[in-house]
Amino acid sequence: MVPLLLVLLLALLLFGAGFALKVLWWVAIIVLAVWLLGFVVRPGSGAGRGRWYRW
Repeated sequence: MVPLLLVLLLALLLFGAGFALKVLWWVAIIVLAVWLLGFVVRPGSGAGRGRWYRW
């Protein structure tokens, strides 16, 4: 009984980790896309260094 519970717990942990990693990959892709858009999208005149973000 205990080994079965340990296997089920391990499977649950691995599924949770896999789901979390998949979500983190999507977040990383979205952040990369926004960061790359920062180089393409330029504000109008009066901007400091030509970037739409301050850092």
